[in-house]
Amino acid sequence: MGRTPPKDEEGYSFIRNKLVHTGKSPSLRTIAAFLGYKSPRSVQLMLERLKDEGRIYYQSGEIRLVHQPDLSVSETTRDIPVVGTVAAGTLTHAEQVVDEFLKVSTKLAKPGHDYFILRVKGDSMNRSNIRDGDLVLVRQQPDARERDIVVALVDDEATVKYFHRDRGVVILKPDSNDPSFKPIILSDRLIIQGVVVETIPNPF
Repeated sequence: MGRTPPKDEEGYSFIRNKLVHTGKSPSLRTIAAFLGYKSPRSVQLMLERLKDEGRIYYQSGEIRLVHQPDLSVSETTRDIPVVGTVAAGTLTHAEQVVDEFLKVSTKLAKPGHDYFILRVKGDSMNRSNIRDGDLVLVRQQPDARERDIVVALVDDEATVKYFHRDRGVVILKPDSNDPSFKPIILSDRLIIQGVVVETIPNPF
C-alpha cells in the first residue's frame, strides 16, 4: 500500500478531532473548506481512500472512526530541540545551534529514536503542506525509502525534499505550485540527516 497523501492525513486528523470533541462528523462542505478543496467531490474521494485503508467507516454520508481513541489515557511528551532553519527552496546553510526545546507527544516523537525540529524556509514543498515558516519534526537516520521527505545535506548545506533513487543517482524532488523549483540531482553518496515525520503549522 502506498503512502497516504498529506491532504488525506490532514483530513483524517480534522475528522477525528471533530468526532472526538463534538460526537458529530463534519459535513463534506466543512471538510472541503478546511482543506481548501473547491468541490465536495474531492472530499468524497478522500473519504473513500481512508475507508479502503481501514481507517474510517463511510456509508450513506455517515463517517465513523474504525479505532475509537481512549480519552482516559493522557499523552506524554518529550523535549525535542529546535536546531535552526532548513530550506524548502534553494539550498541554505544548515544551522545546528539549538534555539529552544519544544514539548512533542511521544505518539509523534516515539521513544527509541532521536529527533530534532527545523523551521522551514521557502515554498518548494507547499503542495505537500510544508510551507514557509512551518516546523518539521525530523527523525534522525542516515538513509531513506522511496518518497520519504528527507532533510538532506549537500556540501554542508541542507534542504527538505522528496527522496528518489534511480540507477546510481539520488533525485531530491520539490512539490510546489511554483514551477521555478527544480529537482536536485546528486550521487548516491548524499548525506541524509533524517526523515520528516510530521509537519507543525507555524505556531508563532
